[in-house]
Amino acid sequence: MESLTGSGAVDIFRSNAQEVREDTAELASWALSNKLSLSTGHSPVRRSIPSNAPSTLSENILRVDTETLDHHRSQSSLRPDAIPEVSEPASPGSVHSSRKSPGTSALSEMFRHTPPTEFDSAASDDEDQPVNESGLKPVTVHDAIISQPTEQTALLLKKQAYGGVNRDYRDGSVHDLESQKQGYVATSSAQVGDYFTTATKHLRSATMTALSPESWDGKAVWEQVLLKPATYVPPVILGLLLNILDALSYGMILFPLGQPVFAGLGVDGISMFYISCIVSQLVYSLGGSIFRGGIGSEMIEVVPFFHKMAFLILAKVGDENPKAVIATTILSYSISSVVTGAVFFILGKCKLGALVGFFPRHILVGCIGGVGWFLVATGVEVSARLDGNLNYNLATLRHLFKVDTIALWIIPLFLAIFLFMIKHFVKHPLTDATYFLSIIAIFYFFVGAIDQLELPDLRSRGWVFKAPDAGVPFYHFYTLYDFGAVDWAALADTIPTMLALTFFGIIHVPINVPALGFTVGEDNVDIDRELKAHGLSNALSGFCGSIQNYLVYTNSVLFVRSGGDSRVAGVMLAMATFGVLITGPVLVGYIPIMVVGALIFFLGIDLMREALVDTWGKVHRSEYLTILVIVVTMGAWDFVIGILVGILLACVSFVLQASRVSAIRNSLPGSIAASTVRRHPLQNRFLQEAGKQTYVIKLAGYLFFGTIVGVEKQIRALLSDRFEREPIRYLILDFQNVDGVDFSAAEAFTRINRILKVKGVALIICGISMRGEIGTALCNVGLFEGEDTVQFFETLNSALEHCENDLLLSLYQQRTLLPESTPSPVFLSIPKHELPLLSSETIYSSPRRNQLQQVATTAVREQNPVPHTRWQSYQQPFQLLVQTFSTVSDKSDDFWYRAVPFFERKQFSAGSILYKREEMADGFFLLKSGMLKAEYILPQLGKFSELIVEGTTCGELPFFSGTKRTSTTSAERDCVTWMLSQQKWEELQRTQPDIAQELLKISLKLTSERMDAITKHMLLTSS
Repeated sequence: MESLTGSGAVDIFRSNAQEVREDTAELASWALSNKLSLSTGHSPVRRSIPSNAPSTLSENILRVDTETLDHHRSQSSLRPDAIPEVSEPASPGSVHSSRKSPGTSALSEMFRHTPPTEFDSAASDDEDQPVNESGLKPVTVHDAIISQPTEQTALLLKKQAYGGVNRDYRDGSVHDLESQKQGYVATSSAQVGDYFTTATKHLRSATMTALSPESWDGKAVWEQVLLKPATYVPPVILGLLLNILDALSYGMILFPLGQPVFAGLGVDGISMFYISCIVSQLVYSLGGSIFRGGIGSEMIEVVPFFHKMAFLILAKVGDENPKAVIATTILSYSISSVVTGAVFFILGKCKLGALVGFFPRHILVGCIGGVGWFLVATGVEVSARLDGNLNYNLATLRHLFKVDTIALWIIPLFLAIFLFMIKHFVKHPLTDATYFLSIIAIFYFFVGAIDQLELPDLRSRGWVFKAPDAGVPFYHFYTLYDFGAVDWAALADTIPTMLALTFFGIIHVPINVPALGFTVGEDNVDIDRELKAHGLSNALSGFCGSIQNYLVYTNSVLFVRSGGDSRVAGVMLAMATFGVLITGPVLVGYIPIMVVGALIFFLGIDLMREALVDTWGKVHRSEYLTILVIVVTMGAWDFVIGILVGILLACVSFVLQASRVSAIRNSLPGSIAASTVRRHPLQNRFLQEAGKQTYVIKLAGYLFFGTIVGVEKQIRALLSDRFEREPIRYLILDFQNVDGVDFSAAEAFTRINRILKVKGVALIICGISMRGEIGTALCNVGLFEGEDTVQFFETLNSALEHCENDLLLSLYQQRTLLPESTPSPVFLSIPKHELPLLSSETIYSSPRRNQLQQVATTAVREQNPVPHTRWQSYQQPFQLLVQTFSTVSDKSDDFWYRAVPFFERKQFSAGSILYKREEMADGFFLLKSGMLKAEYILPQLGKFSELIVEGTTCGELPFFSGTKRTSTTSAERDCVTWMLSQQKWEELQRTQPDIAQELLKISLKLTSERMDAITKHMLLTSS
């Protein structure tokens, strides 16, 4: 096993490729030689190779398996070693080194590097030159001072004109004609604080200016300090209203107010909300985020997680110790913010922002729907003054429909629905704020107009929030932190919920940030930078005793579109929010509960609509089912469990959907999927039919337990009833486009190999690296070990070449079994009878062997009836001409004998080049021995190569058509060729026009075969 996964694997690959190349060359020699007679015992000498490498030709042709008769067997003997393959030397490439100023274009550099002129050489000495007739001095450059230019002055100054000073063009200080500046790439050490470098510089500069009144510019102070900030007042007011509304809906319910222990913490929740807003706003506005007008705030979706942690702690500690419950709960909130910030920053630092964005969107949508359910339930709890949570039982239902309770939650629900109706017609961004402010105004209008309505009575009846205790400051929540009263065991129980909260934020940010960038037209959004900014803001918020915050999409869009697209406006919003924070506790006692209830109902219904209504018909049914299950699980059971169930369903859905995508990219029979070896026409005709016994399956994607089932199913279909009609001998699996293989898929290939062995089909793997992940996975399951060893090749072309070589063995086996025909006497006409075929029940006991026998017999009998022994008596190049053209021309030997004087012998050593691409053709070659390699560069295919073996032609089309060469052809091995030169071709056309015409016909036939081969290769490589 170690040899397969180490350097030995590469040696086997190389050995396999060399063996196939040797087989190809030997088979080509058999097409021209009569030395194949098995009775003479000629066979090639082979090297010792690993057991899992392809067997040699001599072994194959002498090994007629147990289903053939013993009297057809013969002994093999040795022949001289074949010329070893010499790899083609790499062509030396020219190295061009050119230096180009960073930040400039190629056109600018061309102008700067114009050849020196007499003006350039005199540039340093022309200060004293007199004024010319036009009143202008010639251009001079000295100490970076440029005098008047002339018509012969370069369009752009050369670098020498700057006095040897190296300028950095990255900052764009030097104007470039095309403005093609290179982006500055910060080093890793600079990336830690690069987000706040600009803010620090501005702050330092502003401080120094403020401390130096003598440097003040009255006009600049008026414009920058007074007028410009005044333009940001409207968007700041809008942002402040949004923060107040969010505080009433999010911050007010930060703690589960339905529990007696947390009933008085509504004001503290609002203060914590404002602290989180201020911290995040300062971080984003002072350079942390690319969005100058981004607004940071708490996200409503995190409230269910806070309630989950509070209930866990309450159940662990007990309501008899309220101090410990509150101290542990508020500490868990702040710790969860620090944990979230740390995870965000690490993800951004590791540049995993894009990877996080790949998480399934429908899981997030399901969680949003679950939050909507939670908010609707919370709206009922807050509005109806329920003790504890909303329980789904008959007692709770009766309480909700009491006379003094039903109006408390029906009115807020109606107000939320009425707002949806208004927003259907009114699209103004201030609609929400105006609507809720109008409710407060109308409420207090009736309170002032009706004498019976008093605030104390309304508070006791549940219409207005209870006023906080007198003298309670905005920082009262800090007094709730008591590390001595913390129950650390209960705090540890909240860690899974903290992680779930962090996970929810992780999948939310990579979706909101790009969407915000698209909406506000910011094209330079960097998810990693935004993750770092979120990490810093959440960590700072946690250390300040507050909660998580995020860059809020909706609020940011409204703020930017109202004119707040400035960092100054963001800082002003943070200052205004701090002012509300100071006065906030007093205002809580005057807020109608219906306003908060309507806000919560509106948000909850909106989120459920987004999850369950907007996705109907837009997502796959399985994805919609996942969304529905997540919503129901979160609402009726548990929020964290809902996320886990959603992830599990997403995995199952992914497996099911991925399994429907076939891992089979294409499947082709060997008659279409042929190698690029240019073989003798007799062999090509044989392989056209016999190649059907080779079957290629091109795999793609990641093969795992879901997709491998389809692959195995198709392979089993090849071996079923279809096998009788279309038998195969070799199955090639191409892994070129496979990204990976899991253990289940790798094990499946061992099972597939055993199934194929039962049918006598050889499994061949190609397109893998034994040192790569896929090769290692296949080696680990023992696919390349044991008796049923699978052969493997580096490329599909090598695998096809190997299969073709093995199939050609049957052709020459059949040629040795059939006696060569002899010409009948001309004076006696005797009917010609076909030789009787051997019974399929005796020798060819399978459809596969029977088909090969028939194809081989047909190919041998269709060959020129002149005995090979007669050809062997011919001298060269007459013998080569007759043998090469016998299958593509019906002319007699005497006809081709007249062409012998026009061919001359040419020898090429291994590695030498016969001709290069784009050269004019000056010769047509017949290859007598050796092997050539033609390398093409085509627009449709790119680069590909073709092997040319002995007994074939080379360079006929460009030569006879008088065009340029289409390939660079070199000698793969030592070669002997017979060449028809241009001079001899012209002489042949004059003296032997019939031969010239026949050569043109043959050229057209061979060109047709070449085009057919290229088409097959295009089909094979593009599939």
